[in-house]
Amino acid sequence: MNERAGDDDSRYEAVRSRDERFDGVFFTAVVTTGIYCRPSCPATTPKRHNVRFHPSAAAAQAAGFRACRRCRPDTVPGSAEWNARADTVGRAMRLIADGVVDREGVAGLARRLGYSARQVQRQLTEELGAGPVALARAQRAHTARILLQTTGMPVTEIAFASGFASVRQFNDTVRTTYALTPTALRAAAPREPVTPGPGTGGIPLRLAHRGPYDARQVFDFLGLRTLTGIEEMTGTPGARTYRRSLALPHGTGVAEVGEAPAARGARWLPCRLHLSDPRDLTTAVQRVRLLFDLDADPFAVAERLGADPALAPLVAARPGLRSPGTADPAELAVRAVLGQQVTVASARALGGTLVAAYGKPLPAPDGALTHTFPAAETLADAPLGELGMPESRRATIRTLATALADGTVVLGPGADRDAAERDLLALRGIGPWTAGYIRMRALGDPDVFLTGDAGLRHGLALVGSAPAAADAWRPWRSYAVHHLWTATTRENH
Repeated sequence: MNERAGDDDSRYEAVRSRDERFDGVFFTAVVTTGIYCRPSCPATTPKRHNVRFHPSAAAAQAAGFRACRRCRPDTVPGSAEWNARADTVGRAMRLIADGVVDREGVAGLARRLGYSARQVQRQLTEELGAGPVALARAQRAHTARILLQTTGMPVTEIAFASGFASVRQFNDTVRTTYALTPTALRAAAPREPVTPGPGTGGIPLRLAHRGPYDARQVFDFLGLRTLTGIEEMTGTPGARTYRRSLALPHGTGVAEVGEAPAARGARWLPCRLHLSDPRDLTTAVQRVRLLFDLDADPFAVAERLGADPALAPLVAARPGLRSPGTADPAELAVRAVLGQQVTVASARALGGTLVAAYGKPLPAPDGALTHTFPAAETLADAPLGELGMPESRRATIRTLATALADGTVVLGPGADRDAAERDLLALRGIGPWTAGYIRMRALGDPDVFLTGDAGLRHGLALVGSAPAAADAWRPWRSYAVHHLWTATTRENH
């Protein structure tokens, strides 16, 4: 468990102070009520001898506790630990969050990790108090609650869209998790709209995050890089909506995320998902969360980076700064190659040309969104003459696409980051900057330092620091990079 969680007495003190920093890091179960909560639950603090602590919602559910209806612990941000860790458990948690167990079963999860199903079961149970089936079941229950309370889908359809194998399993899990039948859970939905945010229709969501969130920085970063056909940014600063198409396991989707929640101080971003197949809800939510870095721990990042006198003013000026990821690792990798040795604007233009020539059209245009990004299999044999690039650069894109298509390079949510970087560097035309940028954004690594990046060098000079100082910023060097990039952007304006 995250070291910040400490021992049980320290956890209880976090509960007494309703410390939101630990939401998602551990869960509090009360034996006298049979309910489990997030540490920041506003309810009266239970007596110490009645409290038990669990490392996951699944473990609390397996122990017979149901989710609190007041603090809704099933909606907390995921633990930042799983994004930071590169070991088997961290990789497994990222794969489970992406819905791999629902699609491929435990055997598929184990195969992706390179271990036996028994080994994966043992490691997850030791650390999280629950195995992959229980963890996936807890996630399905959360998906079912969202669909029950935000859509008019028939209950039977929701059962299978949530990933359950049968209606009976669905009914039993919902009753166990929420102490309500599916029909009663639907009736208990808030009367007001779940999300008054962007757009209409679709599935409205509140994407929770931990601590402050520098939405301006994230939306600025994404807005400068939107590709015509697959992304658009609407609205004005402070009230923007980012929209993009998604290629998902069962179909396509469109995600809309608002820059600011309706209520000041709220710890969530408004989102709507329009899906051609509701079975993709879990996967779509997780990919949007990764894109917006919603599971980060800004408290831990600020504590480490703020200890450096050179970075401290930047950290203080931009609380909650994030390191945006991607909704599609293969797409990000190709875009990284397009961005080699050219400006952001030039890379954006090249990407738009690529989408128009080789992207897969959506079933119907949705505003400015017309395609999903070209599949690796499509680009592997594409001439790419439309790009007007040197043949060597076009060859690099084809080489990369071939490696992604045949599995030589693996960039999925459970990828081994070190192995992926080595495999990328083995490809002709992929250098350290490109491999590092892909590792930072496509693999969500919070500890990448892009040595040699011109913008980073400028930022270091601006604050009077040097690359040698970066060792003290581990394991959050990716956030330091974004702080330095943001500092140079502000200077240029």
